[in-house]
Amino acid sequence: MPKKTLYLQMFSIHGLVRAQNMELGRDSDTGGQIKYVIELCKTLSKNEAIGKVDLFTRLIKDKAYSSDYSLPIEQVNDKFRIIRIQCGGRKYIRKERLWPFLDEFVDKTIRFIKLEEAIPDILHGHYPDAGYVAKELARVFGIPFVYTGHSLGRSKKARLLGEGLIIDDINKKLKIDHRINVEEQILKYADLVVTSTNQEINEQYDLYRNRTLPKYEVIPPGIGIEKFYPFYHNDFSTSEQKEEALFTKESLNRELNRFFQHPDKPMILVLCRPDKRKNIEGLIQAYGEDIDLQAIANLAVFAGIRKDITKKSDSERDVLTRMLLLMDKYNLYGKMAIPKKHDFEHEVPELYRICAEKQGVFVNPALVEPFGITLLEAMATGLPIVATNDGGPKDINKNCNGGLLVDPKDTKSISNAIKKIIVNPETWNFHSKNAVINTRKYYTWESHVDTYVKKMTSLCQHYEISNMNDEVSAPSIGKRLANLNYILITDIDNTLLGGNEKELRQLMDLLTQYKDCIGFGVATGRVFESAMTVLRANGIIKPDIIISSVGSQITYGDSLLHDKGWETHISKNWKRDVITSRLQDVDYLQLQGKAGQGSYKLSYNMAPGKERLPKIHHILTQQRCHYNLIYSHEKYLDILPYRASKGKAIRYLSYKWSIPLKNFLICGDSGNDEEMLKGEPLGIVVGNYSPELEKMKSLRNIYFAKKTFAAGMIEGINYYRFIAKAKKG
Repeated sequence: MPKKTLYLQMFSIHGLVRAQNMELGRDSDTGGQIKYVIELCKTLSKNEAIGKVDLFTRLIKDKAYSSDYSLPIEQVNDKFRIIRIQCGGRKYIRKERLWPFLDEFVDKTIRFIKLEEAIPDILHGHYPDAGYVAKELARVFGIPFVYTGHSLGRSKKARLLGEGLIIDDINKKLKIDHRINVEEQILKYADLVVTSTNQEINEQYDLYRNRTLPKYEVIPPGIGIEKFYPFYHNDFSTSEQKEEALFTKESLNRELNRFFQHPDKPMILVLCRPDKRKNIEGLIQAYGEDIDLQAIANLAVFAGIRKDITKKSDSERDVLTRMLLLMDKYNLYGKMAIPKKHDFEHEVPELYRICAEKQGVFVNPALVEPFGITLLEAMATGLPIVATNDGGPKDINKNCNGGLLVDPKDTKSISNAIKKIIVNPETWNFHSKNAVINTRKYYTWESHVDTYVKKMTSLCQHYEISNMNDEVSAPSIGKRLANLNYILITDIDNTLLGGNEKELRQLMDLLTQYKDCIGFGVATGRVFESAMTVLRANGIIKPDIIISSVGSQITYGDSLLHDKGWETHISKNWKRDVITSRLQDVDYLQLQGKAGQGSYKLSYNMAPGKERLPKIHHILTQQRCHYNLIYSHEKYLDILPYRASKGKAIRYLSYKWSIPLKNFLICGDSGNDEEMLKGEPLGIVVGNYSPELEKMKSLRNIYFAKKTFAAGMIEGINYYRFIAKAKKG
């Protein structure tokens, strides 16, 4: 019997994600995280314990960006795919503006999973946006949720406030408080949090209220040793590769020599995004203030990819402008290179080796550095480092001893450390040798993945044991709905309930007997709590789906999980307070009690009367309200968001769970059931129906039962041969 392998779903939503020719540094959202996730997935796909790994990101179809990002599926190798999900339109959106569209991402991922007929073993979110998506999916499907933060909101907020920024401005631009709230929820539900360093756990996650809830595992990332080979090797397997590498090296030297008056000097190299946290300004100041350092070394700053500084974001433009101003201030012409672009796939490894050949040093002067993957890349080639004494570099240099750590705010400390390594050949050789040996000892993707797979396997086994120990072993709602293609949805009052007890029990027995092929749901005007109370009181089996408040809320099964995607969808242009205010003086409307109201539902009592409904429409239209108005039983008036109704909720469920509308059987008795009875679904109108449904007798796909209540439902089920169809699948 073949050994079971794991199916992993990774999520990294923002930025520009593709497997080859990554545009790292093109903007602040396309940085080290993208490279980390791609390298992780590639290495996972080579591990025999992994059956398949899918990386989910956002689909982008924008003229300003490569068409690669618009491919729905990018097959990287036989076990690794990049899946692109459209949300928030197709234009490129920076991560701080993606929050309103993440529930759409969740819904479309659920649909993808259902269509693929493959539920993952593990969901792993990277950064809070993807963490939110993975968390929601894990709650739906009842599978383990793993999280990697990459950076944390509370640390960033504290730093920005320390720099004198105002909290309102921070929230307006970065949505920092919303991000922190999401991170707290992620920690509440995560089964495992993967970090790169102990510092992340002890100093960064320690700032969070829910810090003690998840388990943590330190698994440092790795580097591609075959790509970042030492500067003294010629690691070419073919003459073609050798020619390509030599051409790349020559092109880089030619580009650097355009800037340098004395190109043979040792080189100080910095490679990062134009981000204020990276402290490029501090390094240029350190170099500009030290005449001796300028005399012995050149400075090369590769700060992302740029064509026109004026078209960069405000923060990036500020950093790039400050670079140019400092270059001019210290008159660093002929000593400082600021190339406009670099190819991370091919040029960066060669860039490290060029710097090492010149007996130079790589500098990471970041104010905050969660890990520092570029430090590992540089050291793997034999290039010594000078790095910030914050965060990841502490752990890295403790293991590798490939350079010196400094206070990034102390420019003297930076310049002295650089000189100490460059000026003394013995010191340079000592750190270079340590760097080459120890990066291979501690930091390979293979060792990272070996540890990762062991933890994921253990996590899955723990989940299986926990489920076996449950008193009632029931599948999660996600797994259940993923395996169903037929659903019966019924109104509660005067359809499901109100008739003969014996016939109601017959219906319940029928639904219980065929629960493996037919899902059961209710759609009601009642608010959720009221609906559950009346169902329990009448001994109704637990529904898989509860559509309550006339379609303005969807809740799932035993978990009582609210569908956030539906709430996000219907909330657009909903002006509840305006509607309440404008209708409070209408004398023939009586607002129902709190039990009848919902966040997306306003309910009134209203007796029939000529011109009453047109007048209400007129009042609300004048206020530019978007709404849906439902009048039923000649006494109940419900006002909902214009996107909400029981019928629209069913169509939403059909799309989200990829269940054809023709496989829904809908049962109702009154006007507020009218919309959900129309169209493609099969409809049953029970014999005790209200007069307002009389007009539907001519419509196809609607069966008017002779029997009433539950008996009428059974009659309709038999008429459509619904059970026989469901059993066939």
